[in-house]
Amino acid sequence: MSLHLQNIDHVVGGVPHISGIDLSLEPGSFNVLLGRTLAGKTTLMRLMAGLEQPSQGKIFMDGKDVTGVSVRKRNVSMVYQQFINYPSLTVRDNIASPLKLAKAPKKEIEQRVGQIAEMLHIEHLLDRYPQELSGGQQQRTAMGRALVKDADLILFDEPLVNLDYKLREELRDELRELFKARNCIAVYATTEPNEALALGGNTAVLHEGRLLQYGPTDQVYRIPKSRHSAEMFSEPPINIVPGTLNAAAISFDSSLSFPCDSGLQSLAAGAYDFGVRASHISLSPKSASDIELPVNVDVAEISGSETFLHVRHESFPLVLHLAGIHTFSVNDPIKIYFPSHQLYAFDKQGSTVHVPASQGGAAHG
Repeated sequence: MSLHLQNIDHVVGGVPHISGIDLSLEPGSFNVLLGRTLAGKTTLMRLMAGLEQPSQGKIFMDGKDVTGVSVRKRNVSMVYQQFINYPSLTVRDNIASPLKLAKAPKKEIEQRVGQIAEMLHIEHLLDRYPQELSGGQQQRTAMGRALVKDADLILFDEPLVNLDYKLREELRDELRELFKARNCIAVYATTEPNEALALGGNTAVLHEGRLLQYGPTDQVYRIPKSRHSAEMFSEPPINIVPGTLNAAAISFDSSLSFPCDSGLQSLAAGAYDFGVRASHISLSPKSASDIELPVNVDVAEISGSETFLHVRHESFPLVLHLAGIHTFSVNDPIKIYFPSHQLYAFDKQGSTVHVPASQGGAAHG
């Protein structure tokens, strides 16, 4: 089944929640909706499911206009971030409930429930009740109920957000493998760029109800079409430094000027916003073209086995994403190495006009 959203608007109380979205999802595809809170992810999924109706535009499934068709008449399943299970039913009966509603034969129900439970590693829990399960087991049960239906469209609204990191990682891997064997369309909403990268498939980047970009996840990450897309698909957000390109050099301020690479030399002279990913700035030089910058430490955020180091140059702040644990004190003077060959360039309208060669592109403009 294919799904096409054609020029969709959704306005509530005069406030636009979704604006001008045109999006086509192919059969068998795994699709991530990536955006911050209130970007429109849940609203878009509710429109896909038929729980909401668009104010303008049409929705097609397999070429058939289903814009006014209710969710009851669509073959759709949805998994929410809260564990929604029937407390009075066993795991077996929770998973089987959509099939029983559809009056499927008893033998088929038993077979499909068994297959799904095995797939989700909860076959040993089938006779337990939800209150006897851990959070992860409850979420697997809720997912099992959505998957057993063999729906054409399965929607996941941040389903792992309430689980601990290790369990989230485990379930992400299982989901990715699970959908390789199915021909339905899966749509998964998240606020986390790293989760989108881990899931793969395709990613739609949303911002304030608008679709910024859609395509294969790694391509959207490496070759953002705009500054907004680059900022949304980056954790921590991509560093943006205003600068001026003149002849073959870039100037960030009166004291910092350096030669630019050949790709940037093709751009017209003028003012640009230059972007560099936090993971590309380092504490030691990695390339002959790296620029040594004296900075002062603002804060070092240690998260597990990595460090987000916030520093300030005399003219702009930067964030470094470093592997390992690095401890610094506030205002420590240190030197960092800025990769002049790893720069994105955005024009003053926010469009990407240069992508570093290491990311697989040159210019979109």
